[in-house]
Amino acid sequence: MEKGNGCCSIMASSATITFFLVGITLVMCRVLYAMYRSSKPLRKRAPQPVSTLIVLGSGGHTAEMLNLLSELQRDRFSPRIYIAAATDNMSLQKARLFENSLADENGVGAVKTAQFMQIYRSREVGQSYVTSVWTTLLAIVHALQLMIKIRPQVILCNGPGTCIPLCAIAFLFKVLGIRWSSIFYVESIARVKRLSLSGLLLYKLRIADELFVQWPQLQRKYPRARYVGCLM
Repeated sequence: MEKGNGCCSIMASSATITFFLVGITLVMCRVLYAMYRSSKPLRKRAPQPVSTLIVLGSGGHTAEMLNLLSELQRDRFSPRIYIAAATDNMSLQKARLFENSLADENGVGAVKTAQFMQIYRSREVGQSYVTSVWTTLLAIVHALQLMIKIRPQVILCNGPGTCIPLCAIAFLFKVLGIRWSSIFYVESIARVKRLSLSGLLLYKLRIADELFVQWPQLQRKYPRARYVGCLM
């Protein structure tokens, strides 16, 4: 009897381990597939508007992003959802002014084509690393809530740290098959010799579908990046 119970226990343990290994294998295959797809040129699609999440940031990031948007076919990237750190009111003010200027040009209400949101920052300047653990978890949860609500088709970012949890969750959605958001990262023109931490993470982890740099030496150092020249 005891021998029979022992055999059943061993079989149950073996089955559990097998299911666990199969599950891990499937997840890894899906992660590798998402990384593979993200590193390939995007497929050409019909020219229909795509909902676009635009990540803003202080320290010149917002000015560069708005300059970039002024060069794009804005009717192609619509509706536009601007997002900035909860403590960064200046960036959203600039984005509203930008959208209002477009509304004046086109006669279309900015409210119909743009939304403005804020996200908790993972770590404030000068904040201790101990307390930043809690704020980082809070920022991730908030980013998850926003991404579930927005589920953009395109994400545009250029360096602020607030883009990392958003891009990471977008990549998770790819792995889970929830939503395939194309992530376009444009490195700041101030980055001449090396990528910023945000850019490096998205490059090394193959999260970004396209990573653009504005200096040729950066493209030589990071061959999967695409050199587009100065966008200012």
